Amino acid sequence: MLAKIELGQKMAAEIEQSPDVFSKRVSCTVDLEGQLDDLLAIYTIARGSSDAAANILSYELMRELQLPVTSLPPSVFSLGTGVCLDRSACLLISQSGASEDLVKSAHGARSRGAKVVALTNQPGSAVQEAADICVPINAGPELAVPATKTVIGSIAAGMAILAAQSPDYAAICKKAAAEFANIAGRQHPQYETIVNGLIRSQHIYVIGRDTGLGAAQEVALKLKECCALHAEAYSASEVLHGPLQLVTKPLTVLLLDTGLETTTKSLDRAEDRFRASGAKVFRISPLDVGVPTLSPAASAAILLYLAYPIVRQVALALGLDPDTPHTLSKVTNTL
Repeated sequence: MLAKIELGQKMAAEIEQSPDVFSKRVSCTVDLEGQLDDLLAIYTIARGSSDAAANILSYELMRELQLPVTSLPPSVFSLGTGVCLDRSACLLISQSGASEDLVKSAHGARSRGAKVVALTNQPGSAVQEAADICVPINAGPELAVPATKTVIGSIAAGMAILAAQSPDYAAICKKAAAEFANIAGRQHPQYETIVNGLIRSQHIYVIGRDTGLGAAQEVALKLKECCALHAEAYSASEVLHGPLQLVTKPLTVLLLDTGLETTTKSLDRAEDRFRASGAKVFRISPLDVGVPTLSPAASAAILLYLAYPIVRQVALALGLDPDTPHTLSKVTNTL
């Protein structure tokens, strides 16, 4: 008799591997050979979960390097002729390294003067071959369609790039590796409460600031693709403008707090406004599992590690298999 295959087991296993992936990747030296010296700007190019990781890294890169960092849509290169990128670097994140628009972006960015740094989990991929520098994510095979450990590994790889540029940041990476390893296997203390709240939700705001905004974008995406729930990500500052009006409808709010002192007041203000308006509000932070203040990028990675099991359990409770959302595939080819 065939054993029953439990739903969501691939995703569960890959979430479980995430602390080890992060700790090893963030601690592994990156040799940049001076190729990222004397830059005027950095651009990120990615889609989906990789773009959320890019958003997280953009805040960290700006803070540490004092350079402007912003996103470029791949269509600038896949549908257009590109833009001038002299004295700039393009950080291209693609877990599979196979998406045609990202391959074209790597070729196009190099042809327009950029140094292209690829973060990819697939050795020998087309994106790697098209880049000047490849920083492998080294997460191992990821079998579930929704990316988890490769997203967390992408953040670690970006942090390792910063460590190569700054000895002080290398020490930050070392601390982050140790703290992430210490929470392996831990759940958020409000795990069941948040799961039960999300199961009963029709509309969800996921809110963060700074690197927490990228984490919010990733969690909102996961709620859509794994749970078929309507979820949108907002900055804690932007959401208090027009989007606040939706609190007049049944609304659940999940706040992702990195613990960064400069963003706490903004998150507090958003939480107070939503609670006063009757929204159901949950808030998670690395502090909830005893992790002290880390670099904002590392804190965002820990927020994802705490949120992914919640998303997975919500999907299962709704009768869905988070390993294989039926409308999605592991590699998405777009132009």
